[in-house]
Amino acid sequence: MKRVLIIGATSAIATACARLWAEQGNTFFLVARDHEKLEQTAADLRAHGAKAVTLHSMDATDLASHPAMLSSCLSVLQQIDIALIAHGTLPDQKACEQDVDVALREFAINGTSVIALLTHLSNQFEKQRCGSLAVISSVAGDRGRPSNYLYGTAKAAVSTFCEGLRARLYKVGVNVITIKPGFVDTPMTQGLQLPSLLLAKPEKVARRIVEGIERNATILYTPVFWALIMLIIRYIPQTIFKRLSL
Repeated sequence: MKRVLIIGATSAIATACARLWAEQGNTFFLVARDHEKLEQTAADLRAHGAKAVTLHSMDATDLASHPAMLSSCLSVLQQIDIALIAHGTLPDQKACEQDVDVALREFAINGTSVIALLTHLSNQFEKQRCGSLAVISSVAGDRGRPSNYLYGTAKAAVSTFCEGLRARLYKVGVNVITIKPGFVDTPMTQGLQLPSLLLAKPEKVARRIVEGIERNATILYTPVFWALIMLIIRYIPQTIFKRLSL
């Protein structure tokens, strides 16, 4: 039986992961803003076999609330075997270009709040000297594309932070996993014109995440073909890349 902390637990990918972990009879501490959705998620996990589910309402951008959340989690779980950070938004790039406040708010949601949570969690995992700390970043962080460079910047910051954190915690037996999904069919992407061949279901993405955590993966592209796609995009020369509308 594993003790699982999920922040952003009501997101489609997080819920799909939680269902797979629930089928193993694990215990959960779920964190999200919307308590009603949390209760629905908890009922779903209990129906899928979760041993116990505790709920905690929190806005991840309220950085001052992070220590109390972690304290509550530890009072229930005692130790965290798996932590998954899965909250975030997909900002309107044009709005971010026109309004500094919008840009900074979106960066706080997708970047600053994640780094703050990782800082608190990393100290706990260092004390434990065991466990897996998984973070949903994005393929968008691999290169700054004009269509979503504010979002990409936040995710690049998270991915780079995780790279350094991984090297730090590896030495005490803790694995840090950077998860980089491509296009996923979730409420966050509804209404976007995305190529159907590249659009993955949350359940498929979740299976790869759960399996990746189990085998102590480090950087996890999902679906796997995104590793090749982003390799090609990263190697496009800047003289060509700046002319593209990606």
